[in-house]
Amino acid sequence: MRKKICIMRLSAIGDVCHAVAMINRIQTHWPDAEITWVIGKIEYQLVRLMPNVRFIIFDKSQGRDAVRQLRQAVAGETFDALLMMQVALRANLASRVIRAKQRIGFDWARSKELHWLFANKRVAPHQHAHVLDGFMDFADALGVPPVSQPQWQIPVSDEDRRWAQQQADRLGDFVVISPTASKAQRNWLPQRYASIARYLFEKGKAVVLCGGPGVLDKQTAAQIQTFSPPVAADLTGQTSLHQLLALLSHAQLVIAPDTGPAHMATTVGTPVIGLYAHSNPRRTGPYRDLDKVVSVYDQCIEEQQGKPWTALPWGVRAKGDSLMARIDVAQVEQAIDRVLG
Repeated sequence: MRKKICIMRLSAIGDVCHAVAMINRIQTHWPDAEITWVIGKIEYQLVRLMPNVRFIIFDKSQGRDAVRQLRQAVAGETFDALLMMQVALRANLASRVIRAKQRIGFDWARSKELHWLFANKRVAPHQHAHVLDGFMDFADALGVPPVSQPQWQIPVSDEDRRWAQQQADRLGDFVVISPTASKAQRNWLPQRYASIARYLFEKGKAVVLCGGPGVLDKQTAAQIQTFSPPVAADLTGQTSLHQLLALLSHAQLVIAPDTGPAHMATTVGTPVIGLYAHSNPRRTGPYRDLDKVVSVYDQCIEEQQGKPWTALPWGVRAKGDSLMARIDVAQVEQAIDRVLG
Protein backbone atom coordinates (compact mmCIF):
# COMPACT_ATOMS: atom_id res chain seq x y z
CA MET A 1 0.00 0.00 0.00
CA ARG A 2 1.35 3.41 -0.99
CA LYS A 3 2.28 5.49 2.04
CA LYS A 4 1.38 9.16 2.44
CA ILE A 5 4.04 10.99 4.43
CA CYS A 6 4.08 14.65 5.42
CA ILE A 7 7.30 16.32 6.58
CA MET A 8 7.32 19.49 8.66
CA ARG A 9 10.73 21.14 8.35
CA LEU A 10 10.59 24.83 7.53
CA SER A 11 14.16 26.04 7.96
CA ALA A 12 17.09 26.65 7.79
CA ILE A 13 19.20 25.94 4.68
CA GLY A 14 21.63 23.65 6.52
CA ASP A 15 18.84 21.72 8.20
CA VAL A 16 17.00 21.40 4.91
CA CYS A 17 20.15 19.86 3.41
CA HIS A 18 20.13 17.32 6.25
CA ALA A 19 16.43 16.62 5.67
CA VAL A 20 17.08 15.93 1.98
CA ALA A 21 19.27 12.97 2.94
CA MET A 22 16.41 11.50 4.99
CA ILE A 23 13.92 12.02 2.16
CA ASN A 24 16.31 10.44 -0.35
CA ARG A 25 16.50 7.43 1.97
CA ILE A 26 12.71 7.10 1.96
CA GLN A 27 12.58 7.44 -1.82
CA THR A 28 15.32 4.83 -2.28
CA HIS A 29 13.46 2.16 -0.34
CA TRP A 30 9.85 3.31 -0.84
CA PRO A 31 9.83 4.81 -4.36
CA ASP A 32 6.02 4.86 -4.44
CA ALA A 33 5.65 6.90 -1.24
CA GLU A 34 3.70 10.13 -1.60
CA ILE A 35 5.81 12.76 0.11
CA THR A 36 4.56 16.21 1.06
CA TRP A 37 7.07 18.69 2.50
CA VAL A 38 5.93 21.77 4.41
CA ILE A 39 8.88 24.12 3.98
CA GLY A 40 9.97 27.74 4.33
CA LYS A 41 9.79 30.17 1.42
CA ILE A 42 13.55 30.67 0.99
CA GLU A 43 14.47 27.03 1.64
CA TYR A 44 12.01 25.89 -1.03
CA GLN A 45 14.16 27.62 -3.65
CA LEU A 46 16.97 25.16 -2.96
CA VAL A 47 14.97 21.93 -3.20
CA ARG A 48 12.09 22.90 -5.49
CA LEU A 49 13.21 20.58 -8.32
CA MET A 50 13.35 17.44 -6.19
CA PRO A 51 11.35 14.75 -7.98
CA ASN A 52 8.24 13.14 -6.50
CA VAL A 53 7.96 15.63 -3.65
CA ARG A 54 4.96 17.91 -3.28
CA PHE A 55 5.92 21.16 -1.57
CA ILE A 56 3.71 23.39 0.54
CA ILE A 57 5.38 26.72 1.19
CA PHE A 58 4.87 28.04 4.71
CA ASP A 59 5.82 31.72 4.84
CA LYS A 60 6.06 32.37 8.56
CA SER A 61 6.14 36.12 7.98
CA GLN A 62 2.45 35.89 7.05
CA GLY A 63 1.49 34.75 10.56
CA ARG A 64 -2.05 33.38 10.75
CA ASP A 65 -2.48 33.60 6.99
CA ALA A 66 0.32 31.05 6.59
CA VAL A 67 -1.55 28.62 8.85
CA ARG A 68 -4.79 29.26 6.95
CA GLN A 69 -3.09 28.53 3.64
CA LEU A 70 -1.59 25.35 5.05
CA ARG A 71 -5.02 24.23 6.28
CA GLN A 72 -6.45 24.79 2.81
CA ALA A 73 -3.59 22.93 1.14
CA VAL A 74 -4.12 19.75 3.18
CA ALA A 75 -7.90 19.94 3.50
CA GLY A 76 -9.54 16.54 3.25
CA GLU A 77 -6.25 14.64 3.53
CA THR A 78 -5.10 12.21 6.17
CA PHE A 79 -1.45 11.20 6.10
CA ASP A 80 -0.08 7.90 7.32
CA ALA A 81 2.60 9.83 9.17
CA LEU A 82 3.55 13.42 9.93
CA LEU A 83 7.25 13.80 10.65
CA MET A 84 7.52 16.73 13.05
CA MET A 85 11.16 17.54 12.42
CA GLN A 86 11.08 21.06 13.87
CA VAL A 87 10.75 21.70 17.60
CA ALA A 88 9.91 25.42 17.34
CA LEU A 89 6.53 26.21 18.87
CA ARG A 90 5.38 28.13 15.78
CA ALA A 91 5.86 25.06 13.59
CA ASN A 92 4.22 22.76 16.09
CA LEU A 93 1.17 24.99 16.45
CA ALA A 94 0.84 25.12 12.67
CA SER A 95 1.11 21.34 12.47
CA ARG A 96 -2.26 20.99 14.23
CA VAL A 97 -4.07 21.58 10.93
CA ILE A 98 -2.43 18.49 9.42
CA ARG A 99 -4.30 15.23 10.00
CA ALA A 100 -2.12 12.15 10.36
CA LYS A 101 -2.47 8.69 11.87
CA GLN A 102 1.01 8.98 13.36
CA ARG A 103 2.46 12.28 14.51
CA ILE A 104 6.11 11.45 15.04
CA GLY A 105 8.21 13.86 17.10
CA PHE A 106 11.60 13.93 18.75
CA ASP A 107 12.40 11.88 21.85
CA TRP A 108 12.11 13.50 25.28
CA ALA A 109 15.74 14.66 25.45
CA ARG A 110 15.47 16.58 22.17
CA SER A 111 11.92 17.84 22.72
CA LYS A 112 11.72 21.60 23.42
CA GLU A 113 9.06 24.32 23.37
CA LEU A 114 6.26 21.85 24.28
CA HIS A 115 7.05 19.82 21.16
CA TRP A 116 5.96 16.61 22.90
CA LEU A 117 2.39 17.87 23.22
CA PHE A 118 1.86 17.72 19.48
CA ALA A 119 3.17 14.17 18.87
CA ASN A 120 1.65 10.77 19.55
CA LYS A 121 4.84 8.86 18.79
CA ARG A 122 8.50 9.65 19.40
CA VAL A 123 11.73 8.64 17.70
CA ALA A 124 14.17 6.50 19.65
CA PRO A 125 16.64 8.28 21.96
CA HIS A 126 19.95 9.02 20.27
CA GLN A 127 22.74 10.40 22.41
CA HIS A 128 25.09 12.94 20.85
CA ALA A 129 23.47 12.71 17.42
CA HIS A 130 24.44 14.98 14.57
CA VAL A 131 21.38 16.85 13.27
CA LEU A 132 21.40 14.72 10.12
CA ASP A 133 21.49 11.50 12.13
CA GLY A 134 18.69 12.91 14.27
CA PHE A 135 16.60 13.35 11.14
CA MET A 136 17.43 9.81 10.08
CA ASP A 137 15.81 8.69 13.36
CA PHE A 138 12.48 9.65 11.78
CA ALA A 139 13.07 7.26 8.89
CA ASP A 140 13.89 4.60 11.49
CA ALA A 141 10.60 5.32 13.25
CA LEU A 142 8.77 4.81 9.96
CA GLY A 143 10.49 1.47 9.44
CA VAL A 144 12.50 2.57 6.39
CA PRO A 145 15.56 0.33 5.93
CA PRO A 146 18.90 1.99 6.71
CA VAL A 147 21.46 3.22 4.19
CA SER A 148 25.21 2.78 4.52
CA GLN A 149 25.91 6.44 3.65
CA PRO A 150 23.60 9.46 3.26
CA GLN A 151 22.89 10.52 -0.29
CA TRP A 152 21.77 13.93 -1.51
CA GLN A 153 19.85 14.46 -4.73
CA ILE A 154 19.16 18.19 -5.16
CA PRO A 155 18.58 18.84 -8.86
CA VAL A 156 19.46 22.14 -10.52
CA SER A 157 18.66 23.32 -14.03
CA ASP A 158 20.94 22.83 -17.00
CA GLU A 159 21.15 26.61 -17.31
CA ASP A 160 22.50 26.94 -13.76
CA ARG A 161 24.97 24.12 -14.35
CA ARG A 162 26.24 25.86 -17.49
CA TRP A 163 26.62 29.13 -15.59
CA ALA A 164 28.64 27.40 -12.87
CA GLN A 165 30.81 25.63 -15.44
CA GLN A 166 31.58 28.96 -17.10
CA GLN A 167 32.64 30.44 -13.77
CA ALA A 168 34.79 27.40 -13.00
CA ASP A 169 36.48 27.54 -16.40
CA ARG A 170 37.31 31.21 -15.83
CA LEU A 171 38.56 30.74 -12.26
CA GLY A 172 40.65 27.58 -12.61
CA ASP A 173 41.45 25.94 -9.27
CA PHE A 174 39.39 27.86 -6.73
CA VAL A 175 38.36 27.86 -3.09
CA VAL A 176 35.13 29.37 -1.80
CA ILE A 177 35.03 31.41 1.39
CA SER A 178 31.47 31.77 2.68
CA PRO A 179 32.14 34.02 5.66
CA THR A 180 28.72 34.89 7.03
CA ALA A 181 26.56 32.97 9.48
CA SER A 182 23.04 34.02 10.42
CA LYS A 183 24.32 35.88 13.49
CA ALA A 184 27.32 38.21 13.50
CA GLN A 185 28.85 36.69 16.63
CA ARG A 186 29.33 33.38 14.79
CA ASN A 187 31.45 35.03 12.10
CA TRP A 188 35.23 34.92 12.07
CA LEU A 189 37.20 38.17 11.86
CA PRO A 190 37.29 39.87 8.42
CA GLN A 191 41.04 40.51 8.56
CA ARG A 192 41.66 36.82 9.23
CA TYR A 193 39.53 35.80 6.26
CA ALA A 194 41.65 38.22 4.21
CA SER A 195 44.82 36.56 5.52
CA ILE A 196 43.49 33.16 4.51
CA ALA A 197 42.66 34.50 1.05
CA ARG A 198 46.29 35.59 0.68
CA TYR A 199 47.48 32.18 1.89
CA LEU A 200 45.30 30.42 -0.68
CA PHE A 201 46.50 32.77 -3.42
CA GLU A 202 50.09 31.90 -2.56
CA LYS A 203 49.16 28.23 -2.98
CA GLY A 204 47.91 28.98 -6.50
CA LYS A 205 44.21 28.99 -5.71
CA ALA A 206 41.70 31.57 -6.84
CA VAL A 207 39.46 32.78 -4.00
CA VAL A 208 35.71 33.34 -4.34
CA LEU A 209 33.57 35.06 -1.73
CA CYS A 210 29.94 34.02 -1.57
CA GLY A 211 26.90 34.67 0.56
CA GLY A 212 23.27 35.64 0.50
CA PRO A 213 21.60 38.96 -0.33
CA GLY A 214 21.17 40.01 3.32
CA VAL A 215 22.70 43.09 4.88
CA LEU A 216 25.04 41.13 7.16
CA ASP A 217 26.37 39.07 4.24
CA LYS A 218 27.15 42.16 2.20
CA GLN A 219 28.67 44.03 5.14
CA THR A 220 30.92 41.09 5.98
CA ALA A 221 32.15 40.74 2.40
CA ALA A 222 32.79 44.49 2.22
CA GLN A 223 34.76 44.39 5.49
CA ILE A 224 36.93 41.57 4.15
CA GLN A 225 37.58 43.53 0.97
CA THR A 226 38.88 46.54 2.95
CA PHE A 227 41.98 44.45 3.75
CA SER A 228 42.68 44.13 -0.02
CA PRO A 229 42.76 40.33 -0.23
CA PRO A 230 43.42 38.71 -3.62
CA VAL A 231 39.77 37.80 -4.28
CA ALA A 232 39.09 36.64 -7.82
CA ALA A 233 35.31 37.06 -7.53
CA ASP A 234 32.90 38.41 -4.93
CA LEU A 235 29.55 36.77 -5.68
CA THR A 236 27.90 37.77 -2.40
CA GLY A 237 24.21 38.29 -3.06
CA GLN A 238 24.65 37.70 -6.79
CA THR A 239 23.69 34.04 -7.13
CA SER A 240 20.56 32.01 -6.74
CA LEU A 241 20.75 29.02 -4.41
CA HIS A 242 20.91 26.72 -7.42
CA GLN A 243 23.72 28.69 -9.05
CA LEU A 244 25.63 28.63 -5.78
CA LEU A 245 25.08 24.90 -5.33
CA ALA A 246 26.34 24.20 -8.84
CA LEU A 247 29.36 26.46 -8.30
CA LEU A 248 30.23 24.77 -5.00
CA SER A 249 30.39 21.44 -6.82
CA HIS A 250 33.40 22.76 -8.80
CA ALA A 251 35.28 24.21 -5.80
CA GLN A 252 38.27 22.41 -4.33
CA LEU A 253 37.34 23.52 -0.82
CA VAL A 254 34.85 25.63 1.11
CA ILE A 255 35.80 27.56 4.27
CA ALA A 256 32.88 28.75 6.38
CA PRO A 257 31.36 29.07 9.85
CA ASP A 258 28.08 27.27 10.61
CA THR A 259 26.18 28.55 7.59
CA GLY A 260 24.04 27.17 4.78
CA PRO A 261 26.66 27.04 2.00
CA ALA A 262 28.88 24.81 4.15
CA HIS A 263 26.15 22.19 4.27
CA MET A 264 25.27 22.75 0.63
CA ALA A 265 28.90 21.94 -0.22
CA THR A 266 28.56 18.68 1.67
CA THR A 267 25.63 17.66 -0.53
CA VAL A 268 27.80 17.93 -3.65
CA GLY A 269 30.87 16.26 -2.15
CA THR A 270 33.10 19.33 -1.81
CA PRO A 271 35.38 19.34 1.26
CA VAL A 272 34.53 21.87 3.98
CA ILE A 273 36.62 23.44 6.72
CA GLY A 274 34.07 24.55 9.30
CA LEU A 275 34.89 27.24 11.86
CA TYR A 276 33.15 26.75 15.21
CA ALA A 277 33.06 28.38 18.63
CA HIS A 278 29.42 28.70 19.73
CA SER A 279 27.91 25.35 18.75
CA ASN A 280 29.23 21.83 18.98
CA PRO A 281 30.47 20.79 15.53
CA ARG A 282 29.73 17.17 16.39
CA ARG A 283 26.07 18.21 16.23
CA THR A 284 25.99 20.88 13.52
CA GLY A 285 29.27 20.56 11.63
CA PRO A 286 29.66 19.70 7.93
CA TYR A 287 28.60 16.07 8.03
CA ARG A 288 31.32 14.51 5.89
CA ASP A 289 34.11 16.73 7.18
CA LEU A 290 33.91 16.71 10.95
CA ASP A 291 37.58 15.72 11.00
CA LYS A 292 38.47 18.98 9.20
CA VAL A 293 36.67 21.34 11.59
CA VAL A 294 38.64 24.10 13.33
CA SER A 295 36.84 24.47 16.64
CA VAL A 296 37.33 26.16 19.99
CA TYR A 297 33.90 25.07 21.22
CA ASP A 298 35.18 22.49 23.68
CA GLN A 299 37.34 24.99 25.50
CA CYS A 300 34.71 27.75 25.46
CA ILE A 301 31.89 25.60 26.78
CA GLU A 302 34.00 24.08 29.56
CA GLU A 303 35.13 27.53 30.69
CA GLN A 304 31.56 28.80 30.74
CA GLN A 305 29.82 25.76 32.22
CA GLY A 306 32.57 24.33 34.39
CA LYS A 307 32.08 20.94 32.75
CA PRO A 308 33.17 19.27 29.51
CA TRP A 309 30.60 19.06 26.72
CA THR A 310 30.14 15.34 27.42
CA ALA A 311 28.65 16.18 30.83
CA LEU A 312 26.20 18.78 29.50
CA PRO A 313 22.83 18.54 27.72
CA TRP A 314 23.38 17.92 24.04
CA GLY A 315 23.40 21.08 21.98
CA VAL A 316 24.27 23.62 24.67
CA ARG A 317 25.75 26.71 23.02
CA ALA A 318 28.63 28.82 24.22
CA LYS A 319 27.82 32.51 24.59
CA GLY A 320 29.78 35.64 23.81
CA ASP A 321 30.51 38.09 21.03
CA SER A 322 34.26 37.42 20.71
CA LEU A 323 34.55 33.63 20.87
CA MET A 324 35.35 33.24 17.18
CA ALA A 325 38.43 35.44 17.70
CA ARG A 326 39.97 32.50 19.56
CA ILE A 327 40.41 30.72 16.22
CA ASP A 328 43.75 31.89 14.84
CA VAL A 329 44.94 32.03 11.26
CA ALA A 330 47.58 29.34 11.74
CA GLN A 331 44.94 26.78 12.75
CA VAL A 332 43.01 27.37 9.54
CA GLU A 333 46.17 27.34 7.43
CA GLN A 334 47.07 23.96 8.89
CA ALA A 335 43.59 22.65 8.05
CA ILE A 336 43.97 23.95 4.48
CA ASP A 337 47.30 22.15 4.17
CA ARG A 338 45.71 18.89 5.28
CA VAL A 339 43.02 19.19 2.62
CA LEU A 340 44.94 20.69 -0.30
CA GLY A 341 48.47 19.51 0.50
